[in-house]
Amino acid sequence: MNTLKQEKKELVLNLLTEGNSIRGVERITGIHRETIIRLIRTIGENCERFLDEKMRNLNANYIQADELHTRVFRSEWNIPAEEKNSEIGSLWVFIAIDAETKLVPCYVVGKRTEENAYNFLLDLESRIASDFQLTTDAFAAYHNVDTTRLRRKASYAQLIKVFKEQKKDAKTGYSPSTLVKQIPSIIFGKPDAKHISTSHVERQNLTIRTQMRRFTRLTNAFSKKYDCLKRAMAIHFYWYNFIRIHETLRVTPAMEAGISEKIESWQRVM
Repeated sequence: MNTLKQEKKELVLNLLTEGNSIRGVERITGIHRETIIRLIRTIGENCERFLDEKMRNLNANYIQADELHTRVFRSEWNIPAEEKNSEIGSLWVFIAIDAETKLVPCYVVGKRTEENAYNFLLDLESRIASDFQLTTDAFAAYHNVDTTRLRRKASYAQLIKVFKEQKKDAKTGYSPSTLVKQIPSIIFGKPDAKHISTSHVERQNLTIRTQMRRFTRLTNAFSKKYDCLKRAMAIHFYWYNFIRIHETLRVTPAMEAGISEKIESWQRVM
């Protein structure tokens, strides 16, 4: 780590956040992949601390949340029962986004469980200072968590999506089912029907799959270790919130949200 110059570290981070794999960055830069992994872990930890500190007392009107699927080590179906644990197989990233500023205030990496859904919602509630409207998909665990604290400041609706049943065969291959309709369902409070939507957070999911090679479907570039996935997510959200200029906003989401006055650099988390 100490042998890499500042410009080399920044080059590696820029290449990673622009969708290159670790081995791809190794081929481009000549830096060994183990050095790149150590950099991800170190900078990722710094990004986690930075994001935790900055994402406090936020003001937001409309929050959207969703879960993004990935895998660690190997596919769920390919893990023997005796080897299954919370850090390998199918994992999910719970993501919240402010529909207006495009800021991602919080996320949780883990299994798609009621416990993680609970931790995610409580973390979200603790970071938003204003009253807000929340929209999620119809993940059943959200119904079962104790959202008493959330009820004090949020109006909550779910968007239930109905898909056409599709038979998978050699002709259709890997293709998503056709969306038939979307049904808004009010869970509590008085959400504005015009803002019951998950389109912005779904666009964020696309950004992640585009900008993070480990999320590209049907490849061998998936995460091999849970802790590396977590650090990579922290690097991505630091870059997305504080460095990358949003094409529509013309500033970074952090600047639009009023928590940063300038475009940050990698030096801030070195």
